[in-house]
Amino acid sequence: MGTAAFAVPSLRAVVAAGHRVPLVVTQPDRPAGRGQTPTPPPVKVAALELGLPVWQPESIRSEEACARLRDLSPDVIVVAAYGKILPQAILDIPRHGCINVHASLLPKYRGAAPVQWAIYHGERETGVSIMRMEAGLDTGPVYHVRRTPIGPDEDAPTVTERLASLGAEALVEVLRQLDAGTATARRQDDAAATLAPMLTREHARIDWARPARAIHDQVRAFKPWPGAVTQVAGRPVKILRTRYVSEGYEAQGRRPGEVLAVVPDGIAVATGEGALLLLEVQPESRKPMSGAEFARGARIGPGTTLA
Repeated sequence: MGTAAFAVPSLRAVVAAGHRVPLVVTQPDRPAGRGQTPTPPPVKVAALELGLPVWQPESIRSEEACARLRDLSPDVIVVAAYGKILPQAILDIPRHGCINVHASLLPKYRGAAPVQWAIYHGERETGVSIMRMEAGLDTGPVYHVRRTPIGPDEDAPTVTERLASLGAEALVEVLRQLDAGTATARRQDDAAATLAPMLTREHARIDWARPARAIHDQVRAFKPWPGAVTQVAGRPVKILRTRYVSEGYEAQGRRPGEVLAVVPDGIAVATGEGALLLLEVQPESRKPMSGAEFARGARIGPGTTLA
């Protein structure tokens, strides 16, 4: 059961390992793009390429859904980035339970956006946890963990792609152990838990009074959605890529959001602590461009204030 691209390596790995997959459950096709054309989710595309049957129920909580899964008598239901909460009636169906591929080092960052919130909070390490699902939000016992560093300039798509591969490897190892009867799982320490709630458009707004390093983390965490957005002359501009500047620009005593300089690399902006260099931006209804190119076109110079 999966929907997003994060789940595709796990699906392919399970098939490659020789496990029989009688059904792939994914969310319905959704409108996408300017034409709002119904578009299949990545897991559906991969499943059809592998010749696997696909089912796309609007609701997974109906008796029909439970009955169909129960009729399969599965040993395991693997869940990865499915995007819906499973009812207890489904969690109880498989002999070995429902096994989830979660993109964090549980119990940290339980919830819908673990990669984004780990980067936002400046974590230097993350990972993937293979856990047995239970009624609570990502609270189940953990079978296996894989760790990976987060580079200081890495963004959410880059880290997510790496975790998807690590998760696929870890999942296959846990399935092998379950099959051999050697799998063991440890309970999570609930006292150490943190949450990674679903992202909203409100999370995109940049508060220039925050430290430059924190804003840099926001930009790379919320790429591509909801993004990191500021206002220039009352118009929204998405900040796509930045660099934290530890020296070379005197930001102390300047207004947060004040442009300090426009240089070939981009736009240097004062923050609540230090300066941030805007390397790449995207004005409303326009293509991405370098910070310097945007500054020239928008006539931005020292003293301009971003809101």
